[in-house]
Amino acid sequence: MTTGMLFDIRRYAIHDGPGIRTTVFFKGCPLRCAWCHNPESQSPAQELMLRPNRCISCGACAGVCSELAIQPVDGRYVTDRAACTVCGECVTACYADARQIVGREYSVEEVMAVVERDRDFYLQSNGGVTFSGGEPLMQPDFLLAMLQACKRAGLHTALDTSGYAAWETIERVLPYVDLLLYDLKLMDDTGHRQITGVPNRRILDNLHRLSARGLPIWLRLPLIPGINDDDENLAATAAFAVALPNPAPLYILPYHNSAEAKYAGLGIPFQLPGIPSPSDAQVRSTGEYFTRAGLTVMLGG
Repeated sequence: MTTGMLFDIRRYAIHDGPGIRTTVFFKGCPLRCAWCHNPESQSPAQELMLRPNRCISCGACAGVCSELAIQPVDGRYVTDRAACTVCGECVTACYADARQIVGREYSVEEVMAVVERDRDFYLQSNGGVTFSGGEPLMQPDFLLAMLQACKRAGLHTALDTSGYAAWETIERVLPYVDLLLYDLKLMDDTGHRQITGVPNRRILDNLHRLSARGLPIWLRLPLIPGINDDDENLAATAAFAVALPNPAPLYILPYHNSAEAKYAGLGIPFQLPGIPSPSDAQVRSTGEYFTRAGLTVMLGG
């Protein structure tokens, strides 16, 4: 049985492709984008997520931890993540729902059972199923099996990808993908390495090859103040997008820091403290710039 590690299945999604959709979130990503809104998507393994604001300091978690990874410190209970085996004992014991295991294995049949619940909405809105993450291409066998199941069911499919994968991996799933949601994060390779952890040459080359095939693509630019909103990057992004073999619309996604609490809950340092969301005026101005460059621009979505 083909299974995959997911961290969420979100029904009634309206920003992950056309119409009303179900978005299936794969766990594991080769990038470490400093602004990542889903830090729980980065590791391919299960993780313990803490919600300190819900903790009532009852000590039930410490009482059941066989690894003694939870200890009282100054009236609160602190988890030693190096000692934690993510067994889930503390999650089960927690009365206040302050602990959560992020990620679990799903079969294709389990996911399709959720997907099929909203078939009528897909048909009425020209929606379907979007595979996101994380990076779905990190689990190619499960992604392929899910795409094939959706096509057998007559459902529209979208793949939300960073594009950082071997071309052979991408090509394997393409026959079952109706739409690609493809990020352009930063055009300078050195800057891209610094802010995402990987170079961007493979990403750009794959996008060019996909465009040459005529596949429907939505380009997406996460707009992060001080990171990729400078004139040089906007100009380079516009020049690259306009020169693609088949023009694609560009969606501008304004940054927000709503995920900061997730980083704390996972014990991951948040790299962009104090970075504001771009103003409405800046988002509109950026959209107008790309429109003048010859692109079809959408704000958000």
